[in-house]
Amino acid sequence: MAKTPTLEDVATRAGVSTATVSRCLNQPDVVVEETRARVMEAVEALGYAPNFSARALVAKRTQTIGAVIPTMENAIFAEGIQAFQDVLQAERYMLLVASSGYDPAAEAEAVRTLIARGADGILLIGLDRDPAVYDLLATQSVPAVVAWAFASGGPVPSVGFDNAASMRALVAQGVRLGHKRVAMISGRTEGNDRARARVEGATAALRAAGLPDLVVEEADYATGAAADALDRLLDRVPDVTLVVCGNDVLAAGAMQRAHALGLSVPGQLSVTGFDDLGLARLVQPALTTVRVPHKTMGEAAARALLAAVDGQATESLLLPTELCLRDSLAAPKS
Repeated sequence: MAKTPTLEDVATRAGVSTATVSRCLNQPDVVVEETRARVMEAVEALGYAPNFSARALVAKRTQTIGAVIPTMENAIFAEGIQAFQDVLQAERYMLLVASSGYDPAAEAEAVRTLIARGADGILLIGLDRDPAVYDLLATQSVPAVVAWAFASGGPVPSVGFDNAASMRALVAQGVRLGHKRVAMISGRTEGNDRARARVEGATAALRAAGLPDLVVEEADYATGAAADALDRLLDRVPDVTLVVCGNDVLAAGAMQRAHALGLSVPGQLSVTGFDDLGLARLVQPALTTVRVPHKTMGEAAARALLAAVDGQATESLLLPTELCLRDSLAAPKS
């Protein structure tokens, strides 16, 4: 078996001290370019990889951040997590991502595993979870930040937006256009504060206008599930003119089923989404939705978490959303 190259081997080949090699790997900006190039050539030629465990013991840091997201099956979290990683990478941190499948027990186990693996900090999605998870993070002195939701006095800092207010603004726009019978396809609300807040926002808009109560069908975040949910809504509310959806994926599925049923959108049925994913501009007609600041949120969450890892006080940050008015929402035909 070939001998594993060491820091000393790299130093010998490059003709520098082991301290210089260490600086090249950990603080490259403080080493002159010629020396850095010589060291990195030696690293590549020898196939040297730093001893992660030893470095972590010395620094008392693993330079690793964990993130537990609900799903990797669609693009809901992709842009925000990419922006989150970009900031971490620029600061020489590695990101480990786990998916919970919207299962609170799976999320709690992922948090425990990330802590056991030495994560310096953890990103969580939304506020709903067993308080024991927050207690564990505090006991282990592992900072955490929540994204995709906002609470000024939450158990950990949050970097997100007001889900309820954003959906209320969207439904209020539909009401201004003349819609009086509104229904909703929501994601599962149990254990999901984001989905629940969006239902609450839609409900509040209708009540403020003195309109009939919101009729809700819950569905998994998949186009097929949303299509079936639309069938159920049409059976329950035959006179519905506007279906608001908990995200763009659900809206795309509802629109597909509406077209299959021969319902014109928005001529006979208006449909709206939430998130402003890329598909919102690809479906026909283009989808009216709420634009979530995914990139800004991911970047800000990363900066907040890194600050917390460094022991700095971190405050929650509320980000604005924006209504994107496109062709899938129009005044109902009289």
